[in-house]
Amino acid sequence: MSAPQEFLKELNDESVVTRKMLERVPEDKYDWRPHEKSMSVMQLAGHIAELPSWISMAFTTDELDFQASAYVPPALNNNQDLLGLFEKSFAEAREKLESNSNADLSPAWLLKNGEQVLMSLTKGGLIRHALSQTIHHRAQLGVYLRLLDIPIPGTYGPSADDPSF
Repeated sequence: MSAPQEFLKELNDESVVTRKMLERVPEDKYDWRPHEKSMSVMQLAGHIAELPSWISMAFTTDELDFQASAYVPPALNNNQDLLGLFEKSFAEAREKLESNSNADLSPAWLLKNGEQVLMSLTKGGLIRHALSQTIHHRAQLGVYLRLLDIPIPGTYGPSADDPSF
């Protein structure tokens, strides 16, 4: 199995759990945050929903420079928008992984803020980073949901709220 195929399998597996978590985001708590320094529920959920687009970006760019193109969060008004963003990002990532090879993962990719290099890795490294970030932020969302007393779905096995996993 090629590395893109392995990434595709992981993306597919993780998307099931990610979708379950995003479906539980409470629309009436979009502005809630557990601490003043924390992202709001919607900022966090929106970031999770768009993270698969970083996989597509790995194949279509050589860098992202925050100074050259300021980040504009997607406009999300409801859970339909949130899940729509996730499904679009996921579908584009799948297509790129299905149509690329191991050789496409080797070129360098940079995350910059003007002249400051924030990350330097391969395109394959960016894909690994995007998958890891998805898992990390999804767990963070799980804490938010727990604090809001919203049942947590099982992820890699049952949860206290979803024992039948």
